[in-house]
Amino acid sequence: MPWFQARFTTQQPFAENFSDLLMELGAASVTFEDAEDQPLLEPPPGETPLWELINVVGLFDAELNQQEIRQQLLQQLPEDNATTLRFVPLEEQDWVRAWMDDFHPMQFGQRLWIIPSWSEPVDPEGVNILLDPGLAFGTGTHSTTALCLEWLDAHPPTGQKVIDYGCGSGILAIAAAKLGASQIDGVDNDPQALIATHDNAEKNRVTHIQGFLPDTFPKEQQADLLLANILAGPLEELAPTFASHVVAGGSIVLSGILQEQAESVSRVYSRWFEMEPAAIDDAWVRLTGTKHR
Repeated sequence: MPWFQARFTTQQPFAENFSDLLMELGAASVTFEDAEDQPLLEPPPGETPLWELINVVGLFDAELNQQEIRQQLLQQLPEDNATTLRFVPLEEQDWVRAWMDDFHPMQFGQRLWIIPSWSEPVDPEGVNILLDPGLAFGTGTHSTTALCLEWLDAHPPTGQKVIDYGCGSGILAIAAAKLGASQIDGVDNDPQALIATHDNAEKNRVTHIQGFLPDTFPKEQQADLLLANILAGPLEELAPTFASHVVAGGSIVLSGILQEQAESVSRVYSRWFEMEPAAIDDAWVRLTGTKHR
């Protein structure tokens, strides 16, 4: 079935109302896209963040009257939004196949790979993690996750106890397990993330990851390595807690940090850790440190 898109740009406070308008006009779906390449950071539970400037995209059956939809939108959109309105025809295609074709195995470091479930491993002898794109909790496509995966590949935690704080999809916990960690604890404040971690671990035949909500995680638990790919604010707030969970001489790996935030975060952690220079990927950085003995 052929389709067309109605696309326009608006400000965040108006996006939901315009989404409702498109649905009333017969849209099969409405999606929001970032209009300015603004980083969208992980929200607290129950919140749905949106960019300040948003491309609103309505998908319509091509049999609907495009001119009538255009007129209705022009009547109700403010002038600065109406000037961005455009209609884009979409040819009929296998959308599932088109989506799958956009995703390929991704390599991190020398031997660590993230493999979509429909793909064959590029390197059968590599460390291969089966994980499909599109999960809400991280699949390696973002710089913050990639920085952590590359560090793990270069510093395999063989025989170590590992804590993955903010475990999301479980991608870092599973990578640590496949790289030889003896015990892994995944912690997340979203119960759905713990379910995702459990399910993805099962798909990868990893059985030694335990999941915890922050309130249930044992305060006395310590590990040789703590990974935390969250946000700069929570990282700073949780620094004393994280320090208490790392053994003397153990390592900490922090991500989810913008370049301009790195100095502040590193300064906070230097009370407990010997911090190393930041690793940079695009606008994001990874900080690592060794716990003072």
